[in-house]
Amino acid sequence: MASDPNFMPMNIYATTGRNRREERWRQKQLEEGKKLGATEPELDADGKQVNPHIPQFISKAPWYIDEAEGKASLRHQRLRQDESTETDYNTTYIRGQRAGPAATKFRKGACDNCGAMSHKTKDCMERPRKLGARWTGKDIQADEVICEVSMTWDSKRDRWNGYDPREHQKIVEEYEKVEKAQQEARSRNLENFSEDGYIAKDDDKYADEADMPGQKFDAHNRMSTRNLRIREDTAKYLLNLSETSTHYDPKTRSMRDDPNKISRDNRLMANNEFERSSGEAAEFEKLQIFAWQAEERGKNIHLQANPTQGALYHKQFKEETHEARINARKKILDKYGGEKHFIVPPKELLYAQTEHYVEYSRDGKLIKGKEKPVSLSRYPENQLVNNHTQIFGSWWHDGHWGYACCHQ
Repeated sequence: MASDPNFMPMNIYATTGRNRREERWRQKQLEEGKKLGATEPELDADGKQVNPHIPQFISKAPWYIDEAEGKASLRHQRLRQDESTETDYNTTYIRGQRAGPAATKFRKGACDNCGAMSHKTKDCMERPRKLGARWTGKDIQADEVICEVSMTWDSKRDRWNGYDPREHQKIVEEYEKVEKAQQEARSRNLENFSEDGYIAKDDDKYADEADMPGQKFDAHNRMSTRNLRIREDTAKYLLNLSETSTHYDPKTRSMRDDPNKISRDNRLMANNEFERSSGEAAEFEKLQIFAWQAEERGKNIHLQANPTQGALYHKQFKEETHEARINARKKILDKYGGEKHFIVPPKELLYAQTEHYVEYSRDGKLIKGKEKPVSLSRYPENQLVNNHTQIFGSWWHDGHWGYACCHQ
């Protein structure tokens, strides 16, 4: 049995099966490594990386259309188009032209209306005849030139396909003629001086030379256009010309800090949200807010239509609010008391400093310096007259008043 040439030992079958299992195991480990990113992905026939997560029954091409010679590729999954039949991207083709002379007899399969072979009757663009060329055999039109164009996705959507750049040259020449005519008109007007020496220039040149802040004249449209930027305002990046300064950020076009902090009264730089206001601007803003709030509450107040009415309502509102606050404060004090706490003491007691001299004893009794003040009458007091050393009324005798110095 061992000498039979057609007999294969069992160990050979075992070795072959083990090799196949090892090969499948290696292939599986390789696929797992590709999915995890540990191994470089496989390249297709075009040199592109193949996604390792795509199954083999999708990436492997069938044997009858296998163009990648067993390699993984997705070329067979894409719509294939013959590149030799594609029209060039910049190729222009003839449209709307007739091909040669017209036929003299009606041909089978031609248009029943005009007799051309390039289109059907329902697609004919000629005027419908009462009797078409099929029945009359007269006025048979020539065939149109039809180009078989196979365009790509980009060439179909090319807005400049078929455009001749030489057409733009006609527009340039037209503008050059207009400019030349304007120059000739200016040269003629330069010779026309008025009596006061004014040169009669045309409107276009005067408008272009006009330098008005925030306004520009469009000579072609004959209208003035406003510019939002008033050129009297200094640009922020011109306030600090230091190259090493970090105040101005050119990327965001914002000034981080004021470079000139010395002068605060007349400063040129302010934040973007800063509003310059002076005079009655703050009061006007309060009046505007009052008008908005009153309109929300049903009051018919319009500050722009009737500003006097709005100002009177605002004044009346402030007076009523002030009176309401005083009355509410008075009611609270009458109910709970405490009005004495609102009485401000004298300044001498607040600061505990005075120039009045006062003497106290050891037990705290007043010695001098704070005598009881004498009440004053409506008559003049402490006035010495006629060389008396005492005032009148300082002496009394037998029902009469006199002077104590001379008893008179």
